[in-house]
Amino acid sequence: MNGTAPPPPLTPPLTPPRAPRRRRVISWYRAQSLRSRLTILTAAAVAVAIALSALACWFIVEKQLYGQVQHDLENVPPPRAAPLQLPCATTPEAALKKVQENQEAGVLPEPPAGGPASRDTQFVWADPACVTLPATATRAIVIQPNDARAFALKPNQAIIRDGRFTNGEPAMVKITLARTSTHSSVLIMVATPTKAVEESLNQLALILGGVALGGVILAGLAGRLVARSALKPVDQLTDVVEHIARTEEVGSTIPVHGSDEIARLSTSFNSMSTALANSRDRQTRLIADAGHELRTPLTSLRTNVDLLIRSNETGRPLPPATKTKLLGNMKAQMQELTVLIGDLLQLSRPDSPKPVRNLAVVALHEIAERAVARAKLRGPGLAFETDVAPWFVHGDAAALERAVINLLDNAVKYSPPGGTIEVRLDQGVLTVRDHGPGIPPDELQYVFDRFWRSPSSRQLPGSGLGLSIVAQSVRESGGEVSLGPAQDGGPGALATVRLPGGPAPT
Repeated sequence: MNGTAPPPPLTPPLTPPRAPRRRRVISWYRAQSLRSRLTILTAAAVAVAIALSALACWFIVEKQLYGQVQHDLENVPPPRAAPLQLPCATTPEAALKKVQENQEAGVLPEPPAGGPASRDTQFVWADPACVTLPATATRAIVIQPNDARAFALKPNQAIIRDGRFTNGEPAMVKITLARTSTHSSVLIMVATPTKAVEESLNQLALILGGVALGGVILAGLAGRLVARSALKPVDQLTDVVEHIARTEEVGSTIPVHGSDEIARLSTSFNSMSTALANSRDRQTRLIADAGHELRTPLTSLRTNVDLLIRSNETGRPLPPATKTKLLGNMKAQMQELTVLIGDLLQLSRPDSPKPVRNLAVVALHEIAERAVARAKLRGPGLAFETDVAPWFVHGDAAALERAVINLLDNAVKYSPPGGTIEVRLDQGVLTVRDHGPGIPPDELQYVFDRFWRSPSSRQLPGSGLGLSIVAQSVRESGGEVSLGPAQDGGPGALATVRLPGGPAPT
């Protein structure tokens, strides 16, 4: 009326579609613990097995019972049909009613020829179309539409079908075509009740269902016990891992029993825990050793710096010679710190080999020649005998060159004045021989340890990291290194490096 448009109708809020039932079941199953999942799987497997067994048992019993009823019915000879007589009706129900009325009135017609039937019998006549029952009948058989086809059977030919009585009870019916003396066709229907069979099958179904339900419950309990027993090592492993995460105490292990998958997992965890503990010990030892090695030059450097500052503050300058010597010592200490820090950076790399992309084919003989040229500058009074043959290896050129230089520096350090250093390279075997005091046999096992220095050489410069760098660089290239006495029995030490490769680049 006022010209304004009516408000739009309210629409119900959109509700998100519910996830499919299967997806919800899967999500619920995945949310359960491993022990619960094992229990569920065990119970489900046993339930399926029991259900299949129960169904198979039920069907087998059903086939046997109905087969026995059918066999007995097949062997029953049909009674001979007498000529048509009362009571006769159009339906089995009406025929049964007439028989019951005659029974109540005491007027009972003669039974059909052939004597009384041992089972429920019924006659269906074709001409005239009617149904008769014996005088002793107590129930009638329901006629099905397909029963009329039985008139096409041959005389005395029989068919068996499932049926029921007019009171609703189940039965198995045998239908036989016969002809009377008046040439009239009649279907003789003989029925055996199967109510007892169905009741037995129902009782069997209840028993099998109870057995199946009890089996599922027992399977669930057994699965729970089995899961608890099987996952006990996993619980122990979880406790140890949580303890390590909480306290950071690596090296804890769990007992291993047997050789199954759980035992293999426990063994692998123990190995990993031990490796982590060893790695932490090595790291702690490296830090402690590095701190010890850095303390000496830093203390000396600080002392010299304090001396220079004090001389300036007091106004008593040092003599030029003393100051020059002091500055030279400071420079040497700075160089020692630089070398030590470089060695620490070299050793801080992982012990595992480098990826292949960081390696290349390098000429080991050229590396050896360059290293010898640098070593000659550090030992001007020493003689170098060099004999290198071409050899190409797959490795890091800079790391290998530093390794060879460290071996030569070690030889220069321990060689006597005017001594000789022999360098050989033949078929991938590089040897460096000096003629110094050599290494005592009881110290050979420590020569490649980090920061280890022989007691007899503590007064010589060095950090004890050179041979450790040699060992690490050679391992990264797939080779091996050793250090021992000279093979000819003479003085000095012999360092041997073996690297895989070939005389030509590949």
